[in-house]
This record gives sequence, C-alpha cells and structure tokens, in this order.
Amino acid sequence: MIINFARIDDRLIHGQVTTVWVKKANAKRIIICSDEVAHDEIRKTLLKQAAPPGTKVNICEVDKAVKVYFNPVYENETVFYLFVNPTDVLRMVEQNVPIKTLNIGGMAYREGKTQITKAVSVGPEDIEAFRKLNEHGVKLELRVIDSDASVDIMKKIEGLSSAQ
Repeated sequence: MIINFARIDDRLIHGQVTTVWVKKANAKRIIICSDEVAHDEIRKTLLKQAAPPGTKVNICEVDKAVKVYFNPVYENETVFYLFVNPTDVLRMVEQNVPIKTLNIGGMAYREGKTQITKAVSVGPEDIEAFRKLNEHGVKLELRVIDSDASVDIMKKIEGLSSAQ
C-alpha cells in the first residue's frame, strides 16, 4: 500500500477535505481509521455519501487498517488515511505502518482539552500520542487548510508545558 497522505480531522470528510486535501493526496482510496466510527453505521453511511466522485472510501477499525496495509493484494493501492485523533495514528505507527508525515487539521474543543490554535484542541492523551509520534520520527504538520503555513505542533505542545 502506498500512503500518499495522512491527516487528523475529527470532521473527517467535509468540504475542505473533498475539495483540497483529496486532490493533494492524489489517492484512489480514503481509509478512515477509527474504531469509534467503524461501529457507527449512520456515520459510516453519511461519510461514504460525502466522498468526492471517483474516490473509494473505507471505514475500519485501526487493527483492521493495519492488516489491510500489510495485505499484498493492496500493495499498489494509493491511500489517504483519515483519523479522528493522534492515538489511532500512534497505534498504526507502533504496528509498523510507515506514516512519515501527519497533517493535523482539526481537533474540536471539548471539556478537558486545551485549545492550541483556532482549529486544534488537545487533551493529555493527545499530547502523549503526539510526543510518541514525534519520537517515532513522524513529521507533525499542523495545517488546517493547504494555504496555511505549516506550524510545528510540538512547539505548541511544549509551550503548554512551560505555561503550566
């Protein structure tokens, strides 16, 4: 499997993803890797309907996504991985899926999270996952839209630590 693009965006498939990021990814298939979404039949149906024409969409649990990555049947398939959170990305990386660069686009604010940019809020589990991804050598690029300048999320996270 050829990973053309990997992105965290908790809205998953929406206007910005379908009009910009799918083109940038230049992949034949979007794979949404999330245990939570894989078990939500209504959400799965809506996400598949939101996909741009000509792009296949699969939604699966993280462990299944790992198995699919290593299945030789798909070795020439180009993919765009979409994630809801960094913990799921880390689970794949720790199982040797070679995600080299991760685009962080949107992580909504919820109770227990700290807003670090207009579009990204992180909780303790997110911070820990980003740190581990960084240790694995994954380039972490915070960029909501393609025309935004890339922001080093680790600097934002370290700024949180020093502010507390």
